[in-house]
Amino acid sequence: MQSSEETTTKRAADGGAQPAPAAAAPAPAQSSGAAGEAEATSKRTISVSDAAVQAIRAQLAKRGTPEGAIRVGIRGGGCSGFSYVIEFEDKPPRSGDLVLEFAEPGKATVRVFCDKKSILYLGGSVLDWEKTLMYQGFKFKNPHEATRCGCGHSFTVA
Repeated sequence: MQSSEETTTKRAADGGAQPAPAAAAPAPAQSSGAAGEAEATSKRTISVSDAAVQAIRAQLAKRGTPEGAIRVGIRGGGCSGFSYVIEFEDKPPRSGDLVLEFAEPGKATVRVFCDKKSILYLGGSVLDWEKTLMYQGFKFKNPHEATRCGCGHSFTVA
């Protein structure tokens, strides 16, 4: 059994997968310690857009594993130093994984796992689904990215 310190879970029962607006001003009564804590928390998690949640749900259903999950992370390599990894996960989360869950009434719950080493480079990122005439797929909007290669899957950090 995992302790609550080992696994971080975010649940969005209303399906609100959108990250909080960045322009929201802190309440006047909020201390700088609480603001610093909120900033540190945002660097230890990732956001998943509504479009990405719907795409994950569709991919898992198409695969026949709606109870499965998507694992996101990074690996060393690629033409710029690091490569993004997005893969299906049929096993339960590992000890220390960040676990994000997005539930909507009448639909399968979407789960996204991220290992604790990858979150160091992905913290504060947004996983989005992009569909254009030339490209369809997941895309990270990563604040730690210094440069990205032309393929869009490889990057360096600042």
